[in-house]
Amino acid sequence: MNLNPAIWRFLITLWLGLQSYSVTAATTFPAGAEKNLPAIALIIDDLGNQSDLGMRAIMLPGPVACAFLPYGPFTNALARQAHGYHKEVMLHLPMQAVDHENRRVEKGTLTLEMTEQQFMEATVREIAAVPYVTGLNNHKGSLLTRHPGTMAWLMQAINRHGNLFFVDSRTTKETVARQLAVEYGVPNSSRNVFLDNDPDPEAVRAQFRKLVAIAKRDGTALGIGHPFPGTLNVLEEELENLHRQGVQLLPVSRLIAQQHEQQHKPRIAWQESLSR
Repeated sequence: MNLNPAIWRFLITLWLGLQSYSVTAATTFPAGAEKNLPAIALIIDDLGNQSDLGMRAIMLPGPVACAFLPYGPFTNALARQAHGYHKEVMLHLPMQAVDHENRRVEKGTLTLEMTEQQFMEATVREIAAVPYVTGLNNHKGSLLTRHPGTMAWLMQAINRHGNLFFVDSRTTKETVARQLAVEYGVPNSSRNVFLDNDPDPEAVRAQFRKLVAIAKRDGTALGIGHPFPGTLNVLEEELENLHRQGVQLLPVSRLIAQQHEQQHKPRIAWQESLSR
């Protein structure tokens, strides 16, 4: 099987990291993935602007990934804390939205007006702004992620850094970000469920259960939430009981590796005959 060198580097790095992986947050989870169990991964976005809620997100049970805005006042300190608790640290990369002119724009937002050099330099700076970064996902980006050219630049920047994965937050149905990640050999996944578009705790709980149901149906599912008090309250409760539902929580990188393995699993003869 011929794999892109970036995929090989990612899988080797992941394998080495998992040899020493342990969870030291409030609850102990199984150290290794159980291949027969459905799996979810979770990302908490928008970290770096608030200290207390950011720390609560870091302390969620199990390997919940922490995605930091590059220039948040608490990004550096909290990213180091997250790494210390064996959480995957991600860059939550700001990108231009459709209603860009009518919304508050974060420092470092990537836009269509940038030249290739400006875009690449900004991306490299923002990756460097988050200590211990292992991957990234888009913050907003409902306009930028529609454009193959800018997404190609992004994947080139990721490949130059090496050993990073990309998660498409899917802020628009017209996104081509994951398609370009595949074309450039960047390890990737995409969001299945936003947990808290409605921040009411019961709505968050319903979305979490939807995520679990998708995992049971498809084998894996990826959810994204935010450091809202209601979201954190629900996750603190639900994650404690997840394994009793026959579902495991994996680091995002582990989920990506599992999805990649499933997608490239050789098909046996009877499966081939059914597809004809």
